[in-house]
Amino acid sequence: MTELIESPTTSGTAPRSYEVKTYGCQMNVHDSERLSGLLDDAGYVQANTDDQADVVVFNTCAVRENADNRLYGNLGQLAKVKENHPGLQIAVGGCMAQKDRDTIVKKAPWVDVVFGTHNMGSLPALLERARHNEEAQVEILESLDVFPSTLPSRRESQHSGWVSISVGCNNTCTFCIVPSLRGKEKDRRPGDILAEVEALVADGVVEVTLLGQNVNSYGAEFRDKGAFAKLLRAVGNVEGIERVRFTSPHPAAFSDDVIDAMAETPTVMPQLHMPLQSGSDTILKSMRRSYRTKRFMNILDTVRERIPHAAITTDIIVGFPGETEEDFQGTMDIVRRAHFSQAFTFQYSIRPGTPAATMDNQVPKDVVQERFERLTALQDEIAWDENKTQIGREVEVLVTKLPHDDSPRLSGRAEDNRLVHVGIPKGAQMPRPGDFVTATITEAKPYFLLADSGYSVRPSRAGDAYDRAQAESCGAPSPGQGSAGSTNLGMPTIRPRG
Repeated sequence: MTELIESPTTSGTAPRSYEVKTYGCQMNVHDSERLSGLLDDAGYVQANTDDQADVVVFNTCAVRENADNRLYGNLGQLAKVKENHPGLQIAVGGCMAQKDRDTIVKKAPWVDVVFGTHNMGSLPALLERARHNEEAQVEILESLDVFPSTLPSRRESQHSGWVSISVGCNNTCTFCIVPSLRGKEKDRRPGDILAEVEALVADGVVEVTLLGQNVNSYGAEFRDKGAFAKLLRAVGNVEGIERVRFTSPHPAAFSDDVIDAMAETPTVMPQLHMPLQSGSDTILKSMRRSYRTKRFMNILDTVRERIPHAAITTDIIVGFPGETEEDFQGTMDIVRRAHFSQAFTFQYSIRPGTPAATMDNQVPKDVVQERFERLTALQDEIAWDENKTQIGREVEVLVTKLPHDDSPRLSGRAEDNRLVHVGIPKGAQMPRPGDFVTATITEAKPYFLLADSGYSVRPSRAGDAYDRAQAESCGAPSPGQGSAGSTNLGMPTIRPRG
């Protein structure tokens, strides 16, 4: 039976406003775009930055302990706000909601709605039901209700889009609670993925990132081991797409056909995020990571042989139960050998419900902290050295931010995903977010690059989309709607990788 939802209004007149707060990974960021799209479709409006929203939605993560602390801290602050803001509704969704369920309402009885990872599409109906019944609504499903990518979306960017190719995970890593919260892997059909990419292109997008808990196991559901490599090539050949990225793969399932697809498809960017987690084979076995360090390094060597300018990033956990100083030195050795351009390094924290939570030999907090500091110091040094090799190199940057009060430079991402801040010479043409600038790197920092010797601009359809969005937001005619002047379509060109 279809539940009818009345258009939400405040005092029967103005539409109710909303704000979505996101914790966690890129999957959660993409899910938040869907939640925003659902609320838009239901008649809500996005709140202005300085205004208190009528509906606040927390899209949560359960991977790390501080996510719990942040959520309940923010909920505590909103309890006081709610006293002074009649009608304010608070909704909690995502992985922590799937895990904690009724516990959230017990700890924070002022929460109105709790929904899980499998029923995002129910949010507007749950808000209306909570308002009508004047009591909290908790709805958690054990399996996927609707594939998230079929839901409406409000994208945060005109130039880039997330495209989910699968949800869930079939791995059993002992530190990870995601499989129990998002379920077994479920793959989308290739035609549905390509249709979404084509729709994004029609909307001005020039860059897409393919998302999955383990993207390179894509195709397992329909028994095609080569499905991900085929998908990369197909997405990369969609007319209008200039940049294709993906995250995150798993070393155990990463195959040469994927490396071939990366190397032979010009629009697939020379960037790879390959989670290491530990440089100790003993710890990898305890983590149930079904690869060892030799295989990991062989993948990196092959990628660099085929794609010499590839920037490789990783994830590392410090202080996993049973980690000895020798195990930790194994991680330090791999970091020295791998020369990651960046590493996302985490201190292990116990997550109830995971096998690692009950393992013996939990590493003392002070030991974990000390190892973490040594590792990050080493990686910072390596990242800086890696960035210094970029000095003098000409790069094409997709502009993502224009200059503002805190920064006189425009910002964007190079093809290898390095962050580049570009200086603006006096009298230079100002690009739009979504346009491309070509510049030469003049200085390197550990986490970003500087290019202060001038640039050239290549307009794009994404820049045109930015102009249209700006015009619509202020009620002005979109470029090309007036009678005077011509419209630069900024059609993309596909260039071989140099």
